[in-house]
Amino acid sequence: MFRNSIRQKIVGIATGLIILAVITSLLSMVMASQVGHLLDELTNRYIPAYGHLARVNIRALERSLAMRRMMMAKMQPPGEDAGYDAARKTFDEVEPLIKREADAARVLIASIIADPSTPSDNAALGRLDDRIDNAVNDLLMRLNAENKTLLGQLDSKDFAAARQTTLRADALRDEFNTRIEGIRADMLAQVGSAAAKVTGAQQRAIIISGVVTAIAAILGFVFAMLVGSGITRPVMRLLEGTREVEAGRLDGSIAITTQDEIGQLSAAFNRMIETLRHNQRIRETFGRYINPRIAEGLLEQPAIAATEGQRRIMTVMFCDMKGFTSLSEGVTPRGLVKIMNLYLSTMSAPVHTHRGIIDKYIGDAIMAYWGAPFVEEAEQTHLAALAAIDMIGQVNQLRKDLPELLGVRAIPADCDIRIGIATGEALVGSIGSEFMMSYTVLGDTVNLASRLEGANKFYGSRSLISEATAAACASTIELREIDRLVAVGQTQPVAVFEIIGKKDELTPAQTDLRQRYADGLAAYRERRWDDAARAFDAALAAVPGDGPSITLKARVERFRRDPPAADWDGAWHLESK
Repeated sequence: MFRNSIRQKIVGIATGLIILAVITSLLSMVMASQVGHLLDELTNRYIPAYGHLARVNIRALERSLAMRRMMMAKMQPPGEDAGYDAARKTFDEVEPLIKREADAARVLIASIIADPSTPSDNAALGRLDDRIDNAVNDLLMRLNAENKTLLGQLDSKDFAAARQTTLRADALRDEFNTRIEGIRADMLAQVGSAAAKVTGAQQRAIIISGVVTAIAAILGFVFAMLVGSGITRPVMRLLEGTREVEAGRLDGSIAITTQDEIGQLSAAFNRMIETLRHNQRIRETFGRYINPRIAEGLLEQPAIAATEGQRRIMTVMFCDMKGFTSLSEGVTPRGLVKIMNLYLSTMSAPVHTHRGIIDKYIGDAIMAYWGAPFVEEAEQTHLAALAAIDMIGQVNQLRKDLPELLGVRAIPADCDIRIGIATGEALVGSIGSEFMMSYTVLGDTVNLASRLEGANKFYGSRSLISEATAAACASTIELREIDRLVAVGQTQPVAVFEIIGKKDELTPAQTDLRQRYADGLAAYRERRWDDAARAFDAALAAVPGDGPSITLKARVERFRRDPPAADWDGAWHLESK
């Protein structure tokens, strides 16, 4: 049964139910036929036989009445011959009718006895037949003899002798009627017995039909439950397994208990789970080499892997470790690996937290980006800025962890980070060769982010972002304009900004710094060198050691000695990365 297909199981149940229904119908038909046969015997034999016997009594009474009328007609004065003749005619006609009714009853009784298909008391019926024969042939013969004597006495007007004969004839008639009535009573008992048998047969038919129907229903229900449970249980196991997979739990499998379609489906489900477990192990293994979000995105949206690439607005970040060269010269290769792993892990975490994509590690540099389809275009600059804030916030902890990691009191060189962020149109797609592909971003936006990261060392800053990035995140991030730059490889100046902090979270010193620096930058662009110098001094008074203020103050001092050309536009040209 468990090896059959679901279709075969359903067809088997239907066939079994049909067979049970046919058996029930056949039994009902047989029982109904038996009851019908009994009813036919009761209606066409027993009751008519009883009716014939009843009419024998009636005919005997009619014959006796005709005899009385004949006597009365003879006792009347002459001229009543017509009455006598009429009574005599009736008397003569009744005798054959008595024999006919008796013979008809005997024929019906004999047919009942001769029919083996019905349960009848043949012995009792045989005795009834003999009794009818004796009564009709014996008593009727004696009664006829008395009646013949009586007719002769009436013809001879011997009324005294006729009266004596009449008494004897009445006695014989009474005896005849008594016998016939006894036969009728016994026949009625046989009719009642036959009716009881019919009733019993009907009840048995009803009981048997009910029992067979109940058995058929129970068997059908049991078979349906067995097959139904054989189908539903594996389906429920499949459902539970599906929910486990949906929840991300791939450590289980489904027991296969049948060889039908559901069993095959369960086997395929187990193979699928095994494949998913294998893929998960691959993802876990290579997730450290391939960004998991890129892998998921490629699986969910294969179109993003198009080799021709797509033009999209992206926000690109470069993060570099300040003083890495000096630091690497003072530690062993094993220690340098530990430093790099700690640094990259520490700085990558904020990127992941803020839904960025780590594109690659280039030595001590981290390249990351934000944009469709991984984040919405409207939120990419905000997320990138928050990631930069968190990365800068990790610097102090990194400075504490590095000596402990190396087992020294202090690292050979101070460490810090430089971040550059740019927003603009970039080419996004799978780029590479037939041997290896990489899902990355290319274009001027990437180059600008890299140049801004490098520009931090000229300004003594930690983070510089492009004008487009600043405009997009200004509503949520506190910024200050640093300068207008012409990066290497570019001809047009762009305004660059520094990330100070989250919106409405600046300290009074930071607020004062931003204002003083803005005043100094305006005076600087207007060639008001003295005002610019004073403003930058005020900025340094608010936050001593501020790199951009120091840089711009030094530049002001240089321009005091050697003013720029008349067509100077206030932009600074970077001569190197």
